Amino acid sequence: MAITVYIVRHGQTLLNRYKKMQGWVDSPLTEKGIQDGKRAGKILENIKFDKAYSSDTMRAIRTCEYILSENKVSGDLKEPQAMMEFREQKYGYFEGSDSPQTWMLIGATHGAGSFKELVNKYPLDEIKDFMHETDPFHESEDSKTYWKRINSGFDYLRKNHKDGENVLLVCHGSTIASLADKYGDNINVGENYPRNGSITKLKVTENDIEIEEYNKID
Repeated sequence: MAITVYIVRHGQTLLNRYKKMQGWVDSPLTEKGIQDGKRAGKILENIKFDKAYSSDTMRAIRTCEYILSENKVSGDLKEPQAMMEFREQKYGYFEGSDSPQTWMLIGATHGAGSFKELVNKYPLDEIKDFMHETDPFHESEDSKTYWKRINSGFDYLRKNHKDGENVLLVCHGSTIASLADKYGDNINVGENYPRNGSITKLKVTENDIEIEEYNKID
């Protein structure tokens, strides 16, 4: 059994524009963010989707709606099924904080002063654990908690789709980067972080995930 999942990062939001941490908190799409969704929709306009999903954040839901509005071959599929399993990583205390300052703080005791320096030295799963340790409330997700949630989402897709079906999934940058870090071959997410509206193509089998394309915007 294998299904194809076209996973798209949501369009730019206000917090993206201002370089703020945005995990479980939400903010509206900017005008660029709307165009990000429409551009992805144009690229995927001739892919017949059997089902569309998004995380349950409005930024992902709205982006998915813009993508589906451009699709020519998926019939009356116009709205996604929202799933909390595909939310962004929970950043706890750091939600809404300045991103560069946050990564400098998290990296301070690990020999890194930025997100790029962190990912060049450590796997993303270790960085999730660093954040959880640094969070004074310890409410950001550690890697075990994070993957339990994400894996349950993919198990749902496996259970509810047949071999050969195409699925659209709109979610988040750290989620896509985490998949690339875990399942991709030679993908440096520090140098090639998922862009807003970018498309990553996955082949999801019963026991594995294969990345066929990553971070495409044209």
